[in-house]
Amino acid sequence: MTTTPIENTPSSPERVSEPVSSELAAGRATTLLQRCLMPRQGDPLKVRSLYLDETSGRATCPDRSTATVQAGRELSFATYFNAFPASYWRRWTALENVILRVEVDGRCRIDVYRSKANGDVMHVTGAATDGTTGPLEFELELAPFSDGGWYWFDVTADDSVSLSNAGWYAASAPLREARLSVGICTFNRPVDCVAALEALSSDPVVMEKVSHVIVADQGNKKVVDASRFPGVAEALGDRLRVLEQGNLGGSGGFARTMHEMLTATDATHHVFLDDDILIEPDSVARAVTFAQYTTHPTLVGGQMLALQDRSVLHSMGEVVERERFFWRNAPNTSYGHDFSKTTLREATSLHRRIDVDYNGWWMCLIPRAVAEEIGLPLPVFIKWDDAEYGLRAAQAGYPTVTLPGVAIWHLSWSDKDDTADWQAYFHWRNRLIVAALQSPYRHGGSLLRDLFKWDLKYLIMLQYSATALHQRAYEDFLAGPERLYELLPTALPEVRKQQSGFDDGRVLKSTSDLPLPTMSPVKAERMLKPPTNPVTISRTLAGALAHNLFPAKGHEEKPQLNVAAQDARWFLLARLDSATVGTADGRGVTYRRRDPKVFWGLLKRSIALEWQIYRRFPALRRAYRDALPELTSPQAWEKVFSA
Repeated sequence: MTTTPIENTPSSPERVSEPVSSELAAGRATTLLQRCLMPRQGDPLKVRSLYLDETSGRATCPDRSTATVQAGRELSFATYFNAFPASYWRRWTALENVILRVEVDGRCRIDVYRSKANGDVMHVTGAATDGTTGPLEFELELAPFSDGGWYWFDVTADDSVSLSNAGWYAASAPLREARLSVGICTFNRPVDCVAALEALSSDPVVMEKVSHVIVADQGNKKVVDASRFPGVAEALGDRLRVLEQGNLGGSGGFARTMHEMLTATDATHHVFLDDDILIEPDSVARAVTFAQYTTHPTLVGGQMLALQDRSVLHSMGEVVERERFFWRNAPNTSYGHDFSKTTLREATSLHRRIDVDYNGWWMCLIPRAVAEEIGLPLPVFIKWDDAEYGLRAAQAGYPTVTLPGVAIWHLSWSDKDDTADWQAYFHWRNRLIVAALQSPYRHGGSLLRDLFKWDLKYLIMLQYSATALHQRAYEDFLAGPERLYELLPTALPEVRKQQSGFDDGRVLKSTSDLPLPTMSPVKAERMLKPPTNPVTISRTLAGALAHNLFPAKGHEEKPQLNVAAQDARWFLLARLDSATVGTADGRGVTYRRRDPKVFWGLLKRSIALEWQIYRRFPALRRAYRDALPELTSPQAWEKVFSA
C-alpha cells in the first residue's frame, strides 16, 4: 500500500503537547495483542459506544472485524474495547513498542492519538492512503506512559472506506508460553453457563489459546441437561470437562477447577469466570496475552461492566483498606462511568493507571506458577476468597493487574445487599479471617470498631437478623481455623434457618400482603431529612437508643410506613416501630418490627463477642496464619472433593 506520512499536527482542535516518536513499520507486526472489535449486529447504540465513537455518523459493520465509513465522515476508535491501555503494558510488561496494524480499502487518513494520565490528548502521527487495498502499520513507543494514558486512532474517509482486521501487535515473541484452562463455577444457572461456553467456543482466536474448559457444577439444575449443552459440548470436544459436586460455594467451585487444572492438565494459566456473566470473548485472549508478556508471573483481572446498563463501567479496580479491613474502589477510579454519555476521549478520569490489591473472580486469570506456590482458595464458601487470594499472591511477590479493555458484564452491586441478607454471615466471618491473615495491626486496627458500628446500625434499622448472623460469624471465627472445612457444606442451610427465625429475615412478595401503613406520607417525608453534622447525628443516635427503652406502641400488625429500598436510612427507621422495606433487587419487601428486648439482647451480645475478639485477636492471627498452608493445600481440598 502507498502511504503519505502526515505531519505530527492535529487534524482537529485537540489539546497538544510534544509528539511521541513513531514510524511506519510495514511487516513488523508479528504477535496480536488486542483485536479491534466492531459491535455485534443489533447492538443498541449505548453498547456500540464501547466499540466505536460515531459522533460524526454511524459506521456499517457487516462482521466483528470490519467497518465501513462513508465519504466525508470520521470514525474514532477512542473507545473502551478498542483503544490500547498503553500505561498498563508500559508498567507490567517487557514491551517497549506496540504496532498498530489496519487493513484499509479506500482513500482516507489514519490519525493516531495518545492521552496522558491527566486526560490531555495529543496527536502522534498519521498517514494518508491512496485507495488501494493493503495493511498500514505504525510502530509506537510505550515510554511516555509511566503514569497513565491510552493509544487510539481515528479514520477520516475521503471515499467510502472499509477497514478490517485492525489490531495492536508486538514485534517480539512473548516471554512465556500459554496454554489456558478456563474454570467456571456454577450453581443452578445452566442456561447462563452454557451461554458463556457458547461465547467462548464460537471465537476461533480465543479457542486457539484454550486447552481446557472446566465446569464445576454444584447445583441440582444440571448444566448437562440444558437444551443447548449438546451443541457446545460438540464444539469444545475433549477440551470440556464438567465436574459435579455438592454446593461448596464460589470458593469450593473455583478451587475444584483449579485443582483439576493442576492435577489433570498441562495448562500454564487458569482463568476463573462467573456463570452469570455476559462475556466479550476477546477479553480472555487479551488477558492471557498480557500475562505472556509480563516481566513476572501476574494475576490479570477483568473490569466489570453493568449487566443492567451495558455501557456503564461499574468497577475499575479494587483494594482492601487495611485500617478497618474493608474492600473499596481503588484510588483514582471513576465509579459508574457511562461511555454512551461521555466518551473515553472526553473522560479525563479514565486515563490514569489504576493499581489494585486483587480482582473479583467474575473474571481473573491466575498463572499456574502462582497456584503451585501459594495454593488454592480458602475454604470460606463465598465472600473475601478473591480478595484474600490477591493479597496472598502479592505477599509472595505476584501482583494483580486489573486491565482496561478486559471485561465482562455482571449484575452490579446496586441490585444486591450482601451485607444484610443471608450472605452477611459469610461476609463478616470471612472478613475477620482474612484480617487475621493479612492485617498489619496486632488487634486488627479499627476493624472491631467498624464491626460494632455496623451492628448498631442494623439494630437501629430493625434488621435484627443481620446482627444475629454477624454474631454467628464472630463465634465461628473465634472457634479457629480447624472448623472451616467442617462448616463448608453445612453453614449455608444453618444460616438460612437462623435468618428465617426473624421477621425481617423473611421476604414477602409485596406490601399488599400486609395492611395499609398508618403514617402520613407527608410526615414520613419530613423524617427523611438526614442529620448533617456531629451534633445532629449524635442527637439522632441518642434518640434512637432512647426509643428502644420503651415498648412499641401497637404497630405490630400494621406497618407505620412502606419504605422504598433507597429510603431505608438509619435515621428514618430509628424513629419507627414498624415498617416494610423493599429489597435491593425490587422483588419483595421485608417487614421490620421494633422489639426493645431483642434490641438490647443482641447489642449486649455483640459487645461481648467483639471484646472477646479484640482480646484474642493476636492469638487468632497466629492460629490462622499457621493453618493457612494446610487450609489451601490441594491435598486438603481433595479430601472434600472425594467426599
